[in-house]
Amino acid sequence: MNEDVMVGGHISRQYDEELDEIRSRVLQMGGLVETQMDKTLDALREDESDHIVDVEKLDRKVNKMEMLIDEECTQILAKRQPAAGDLRLIIATSKSVRDLERIGDEAERVAHMVRNAMDNQISKKAFKGLLSLGEQTKELLHKTLNVYARMETRKAVKLMRKDQEIDDEYSRVVLRLIEYMKKDPDNISDALDVMWAARSLERIGDHCINILENVIYLVEGEDVRHTGIKEIKRQLSNSD
Repeated sequence: MNEDVMVGGHISRQYDEELDEIRSRVLQMGGLVETQMDKTLDALREDESDHIVDVEKLDRKVNKMEMLIDEECTQILAKRQPAAGDLRLIIATSKSVRDLERIGDEAERVAHMVRNAMDNQISKKAFKGLLSLGEQTKELLHKTLNVYARMETRKAVKLMRKDQEIDDEYSRVVLRLIEYMKKDPDNISDALDVMWAARSLERIGDHCINILENVIYLVEGEDVRHTGIKEIKRQLSNSD
């Protein structure tokens, strides 16, 4: 029997290797984005410009990874004409890579806010709550990447609930900033910069949810975008 027959579920061993390579590259890209988040939060804690430079360097690497993975997906579509689960893998990968790139962009925006704060000596009072929001977002990103690596749909649904917690923390940060601006109108411009940074962190949570939805689509074949968690659970129960 030819050893290339039905290796890993496909006739071609090379095809399996191409799919495995794409999955591996997505996780590599995720690791880079996670490091960006770490460096961004380090800059927020320590007012250290070196961390910001690191975030910018990582962003260029993330952008290159996005282009590389997109090209590999395009090549597989052209050469292999994938169907069923393989096609879902390519679609979900392409979407997830786009979300990872945008997470990197949002992290860089927060880092630039920190640089601006350092340059203009913005009061630390304006940052109150921002680090907590960043830590929650970082945790969601880390767990999202673990779910993607293991393709665990039930954990994906459970993790989606964290997005509401991030939204609630974001609302608290905004309320604090509004009070800060009321007390000292001279600092409105600085507070607005921090508010935009908080918005970037909240958006990172949204992109994580998109990736979790992609995992469910890939594994279950169910498109759960714009669907409540209760309905998602019902759809997955029906597919068991």
